[in-house]
Amino acid sequence: MSGERAHDLAYWSTAPGAGELRPVELPDPAADEVRVRSRFGAISRGTERLVARGEVPVSERVRMRAPFQEGDFPFPVKYGYINIGTVEAGPAALLGREVFCLHPHQTRYVVPASAVTVLPDGLPARRAVLAANMETALNALWDAAPRLGDRIAVVGAGVVGCLVAWLAGRIPGTRVQLIDVLPARAGIAAVLGLAFAAPDTALPECDLVVHASGHAAGLATALALAGFEATVLELSWYGAREVVAPLGGAFHSRRLTLRASQVGHVATAQRARHDHASRSRVALALLDDPVLDALIDAECRFDQLPGIMAELADGRASALCRCIRY
Repeated sequence: MSGERAHDLAYWSTAPGAGELRPVELPDPAADEVRVRSRFGAISRGTERLVARGEVPVSERVRMRAPFQEGDFPFPVKYGYINIGTVEAGPAALLGREVFCLHPHQTRYVVPASAVTVLPDGLPARRAVLAANMETALNALWDAAPRLGDRIAVVGAGVVGCLVAWLAGRIPGTRVQLIDVLPARAGIAAVLGLAFAAPDTALPECDLVVHASGHAAGLATALALAGFEATVLELSWYGAREVVAPLGGAFHSRRLTLRASQVGHVATAQRARHDHASRSRVALALLDDPVLDALIDAECRFDQLPGIMAELADGRASALCRCIRY
């Protein structure tokens, strides 16, 4: 390993709540590959907490593999999918360009040129760490197909929930409320121009409810807020946890639809027009609003990741979106 390459490091989860930085030896990029130097990353709070705790179910260990993941669930595993970097080697058209890539936490990496998406002109690299969450929110609304004038509730004011509510609120005539058990999330809602409510004060009889809290109690709230023949779109992934859904009461008499949405596949309604690459480009374009900077409320250095991931695993980490600075 050369002296330069010895400085490249990647974060690996090694046991529940534990991880370490390991050296990486990069290959020279082929003609159709790029070498990227990481600038910013982010932690996907919900999914990466389950990974850090070793809670990926056996049945999902193949489907939940991230692009460019190394190792296997539960441990040791190099996992992650939010990276913004600068192309320092590769095709001339990409040299020096800032790009988004679904890559684990690593200082530099080599991937096919087709795996990176160039940031739109003017989009700050730090804000672009929201790209993966925006892609999830975009795909969710493609699945949900909200209409003009809909009454929409989003339960769970994490990053994905905030982005879903923000996008839905830009549809003319919609009444959107963002719901969370944490009163402090009202401040984020205000910055985004959204109405905020606690679960017990939220307005019922919604046409569409999106659940993104990651907790069974949030799903119960979502079902309770749905009006006649409404859709409840489930975005939360619970890993190996058992979840009790209250499907008694008015669930059947209201003829409710409970539907799953997951970003691994382009939403059915848009699949004929979009692939993963074009959906990623749309998500990046949607980040062109400085108001979204409010969602990035914490930052750490790359070398602090082992401690930050330990805090995430045991519930001490409270950041909405923690940016990783390389």
